[in-house]
Amino acid sequence: MINNNSVKFIMAGRRKRRRRWILVTGLLAGLAFILCWTMLLLGNTIYPVNEVIRVLLGEELNGVSFAVNTIRLPRMLTGLLAGFAFGIAGNTFQTMLRNPLASPDVIGITAGSSAAAVFCILILHTSGAVVSIASVIAGLATVLLIYIFSRGRTFSIGRLILVGIGIQAMLNALISYLLLVGAQQDIPAALRWLSGSLNGSQMHELPPLSVTVLIFAPIIIMLGKHLSMLELGEQMATSLGINTDKTRILLIVSAVTMIALATATTGPIAFVAFLSGPIAKRLVGVGLSNAIPAGLVGVNLVLAGDLIGQFAFDVRYPVGIITGILGAPYLLFLLIRMNRKGDL
Repeated sequence: MINNNSVKFIMAGRRKRRRRWILVTGLLAGLAFILCWTMLLLGNTIYPVNEVIRVLLGEELNGVSFAVNTIRLPRMLTGLLAGFAFGIAGNTFQTMLRNPLASPDVIGITAGSSAAAVFCILILHTSGAVVSIASVIAGLATVLLIYIFSRGRTFSIGRLILVGIGIQAMLNALISYLLLVGAQQDIPAALRWLSGSLNGSQMHELPPLSVTVLIFAPIIIMLGKHLSMLELGEQMATSLGINTDKTRILLIVSAVTMIALATATTGPIAFVAFLSGPIAKRLVGVGLSNAIPAGLVGVNLVLAGDLIGQFAFDVRYPVGIITGILGAPYLLFLLIRMNRKGDL
């Protein structure tokens, strides 16, 4: 029987974890706020805060209005929405499959959406809604394909990851083929898109991504406790009263839709989905859902990466190049560690 001291100890630990969650989430949100404003202020010309605020409130100022409303604000909002989508979706897959390698950009889901988008750009010469719809369908089809090929007598997360990596290699080969046969005038646009970039972001491109994040991110957040229970394993989650099949379907559809729309809007920004969950988990700790912190980490990675790519070097680099440099060493580290543990 649990005595009062044990109850007090448990409650104290829970309050401590909650305070840490609130503090970390607040700091991540504050950092994202600072980065958003930095993106609005910095450029070829650095504008004062008061002028940017006046423009955002609807006032017309020569030079400032065009730079802020046409170039910087769409770029910032795109990075904000795409970063949150990549972060929360990546964390969903990693938690649900109980493996940090089970990220959409590692197991081929992002590659599936990318292949569909490149096909639309180079072969069908379409953009906008068609690319978005094709990306979502291809992302869901890739998930189904990975599941079919990874089935065996027993379910193995390691086998699923290896199958996903193989499918990603096949899809990358398909993308290379499309680049070879595509029209020469369309290839530069496709290559810029494949690098993962916020360049050329426009306000009219944001509604599909905005609606997707506003609909599906709350679903994942509300299922945060269920997702944490799925991390304990199938039997434990079922014994706690979770309908595992229904929960997984909701989580997969929500995560894949956000990943696909974010990929269709910005291109595959490398390793943001892969890094956000582990970073958030290390910052927040265990015991509470880290869906929101992971989304905020994704926002900070995308916005900070874009600022570094724009202003830290003599040549401007797309954000995907910067995040790729950060994520590649961590991926190699995980592969080596899991191989030593026998998880692969």
